[in-house]
Amino acid sequence: MAEIPKAQGSDPMNWDDRFKNNETPWERPGLHPAITHWIEAGEFQAGESGIIPGCGRAPELFRLAGLGVHMTGIDLSQTAIDWQNHHLESSGLTANLQTANVLKYQPDTRLDFVSEQTFLCAIPPDLRESYEAAAHRWLKPGGRFYALFMQKDERGGPPYGCSLNAMHQLFPESRWVWPEESAFTAHPHPRLDGKPELAGILIRK
Repeated sequence: MAEIPKAQGSDPMNWDDRFKNNETPWERPGLHPAITHWIEAGEFQAGESGIIPGCGRAPELFRLAGLGVHMTGIDLSQTAIDWQNHHLESSGLTANLQTANVLKYQPDTRLDFVSEQTFLCAIPPDLRESYEAAAHRWLKPGGRFYALFMQKDERGGPPYGCSLNAMHQLFPESRWVWPEESAFTAHPHPRLDGKPELAGILIRK
């Protein structure tokens, strides 16, 4: 997750303090099971380029870099970026890491995929359209958006609920190819009262 400046949204959270104090209940132990499945299915190829927006301390960045993927990780938390740098450097791996507002990021060339992780459910809902526009801008035609849509009924957040109906409106079929609903798999979050994330792959048109 990444902190969003108050001038750009309604989120009062200070994510860097949360990382410093290890107050990070959104972090799963180890790799996300959906990423593990996609890796085993051969979804990620050496030489591809991908981004984890609001990368935090996600171990997926390290794992994908180890597969030879040119990874970018951006977060407003310097603590999280320092953690990523340490783990990459200790294993001789590299990635493009930036302490910045990911919604303003523009890669030099379009990317092959976005690994959604927990960014969408962390940002205030009034920033979602900006995120969809950024993801569409980052990706080359045919690029993949590895979605993890948080499912919850309670109001407020973070995490904010990402129902499939709302996500269909946010990622319209005029701009994205959606899988069949049956293709989404649910992954209960062990540290968020079992709230499930629906994992699926959208394709940028």
